Amino acid sequence: MPPDPPHPIAVQTFGLTRHFDSLTALANLDLTVYRGDLFGFIGSNGAGKTTTLRILATFLAPSAGTATILGHDIRQAADAVRHVIGYMPDFFGVYQDMEVTEYLDFFGACYRIPAAQREKTVADVLELMGLSDKKGALIGTLSRGMQQRLGLARVLIHDPQVLLLDEPASGLDPRARIEVMAILHELQRLGKTIIISSHILSELQSLCNRVGIIEKGRLIYCGPVQGAREQISPARAVWVRVGSDLDQAVTLLRARPEFSDVQPLDHAIKVTLAGPKTDPSLIAEVLVQGRVKLVELREAEVGLEEVFLRVTKGETQ
Repeated sequence: MPPDPPHPIAVQTFGLTRHFDSLTALANLDLTVYRGDLFGFIGSNGAGKTTTLRILATFLAPSAGTATILGHDIRQAADAVRHVIGYMPDFFGVYQDMEVTEYLDFFGACYRIPAAQREKTVADVLELMGLSDKKGALIGTLSRGMQQRLGLARVLIHDPQVLLLDEPASGLDPRARIEVMAILHELQRLGKTIIISSHILSELQSLCNRVGIIEKGRLIYCGPVQGAREQISPARAVWVRVGSDLDQAVTLLRARPEFSDVQPLDHAIKVTLAGPKTDPSLIAEVLVQGRVKLVELREAEVGLEEVFLRVTKGETQ
């Protein structure tokens, strides 16, 4: 079969560097985000995430290097870049005494959307964000979660293809975070390319298809979430629970060369497979033949939080 065609690139940086006096916030950052990605940008406070997003949004000039967004260079074609991106900073101001529709209409006018078209555009983004019933409300009366949704609605008012979102779920309660993440999934389904920075790694793990890990301004990893897991833990492991005879199960499994490590932990057994070609179903076969009742068999996944802790040193600028 012919190889899969390469994915078109949405965002690419080339040696992106930013100095603040003697501080180097970014150091030769080479980052690639493909069209349709929901890309998680991960790093500690001070790692360089916000600096990167501000440069991509053309609010901050790089000290060296450059970047392109949908083919537009951030240095040479900043105006074109601003028309294809939507940028949501970690903290954004809202006009507390304005109505929701007034606020969005104002930004629609800033993007020169014709007046006749703005009413429908505002109604569409409010419906997408689940804010249609709040269109006449004063912004100051909205909850924090509703204001975050309104911020996303403002970002979408000119229908950008690339979204740069800096901590969009910051300060939200669990329900509001879940709702925002569901909205981001829907935006990806609609064809948007999304770069999202966040500290909530457990949510990025299920949300994003690709991630970038940055520390002290340098990119440590960029690629699929599963690739990051395999990079730090190439050996596959399986959790096993049995109905009884835990010791017998451990003895049976340790006798097989296909399993490199067998460890009982908290009424379960962690079995590390000796090689990538070892079939986990062999565990069930061994236990059944040994007359041990098998209750559960599931592959152990390395979480994104564990990946982050293992590949970073906790260093900040």
